[in-house]
Amino acid sequence: MKILIINFNLKNLSIDDFKAQAHIDAMDFRGVEGLISKYFIGDESDNIFGGVYIFKDEESLEKYKKGPIFEFLSTNEYFDNFTTKEHGVIDGPSIIAGAATKAIS
Repeated sequence: MKILIINFNLKNLSIDDFKAQAHIDAMDFRGVEGLISKYFIGDESDNIFGGVYIFKDEESLEKYKKGPIFEFLSTNEYFDNFTTKEHGVIDGPSIIAGAATKAIS
């Protein structure tokens, strides 16, 4: 499994408008190959928003990063300071903690 964390600041876009658009765009993530789960994250007081993505493997993550949704997010004029961070999953303790995982990459 691979984890992708995306963060950005909203620029010239209200929080309410961002949330409304996120509700519309959420369905687009259902078709992403290899995406197990996606969480929309936000800290309104610090203007930090983004997502946490859980992919089945590195191949799926890399394919996503070359696709149209990632391109849209990374070049969006309303998202400032766009950053990404990737992580692997540590299998044993994650399973003990209740995570639905069977392997790490």
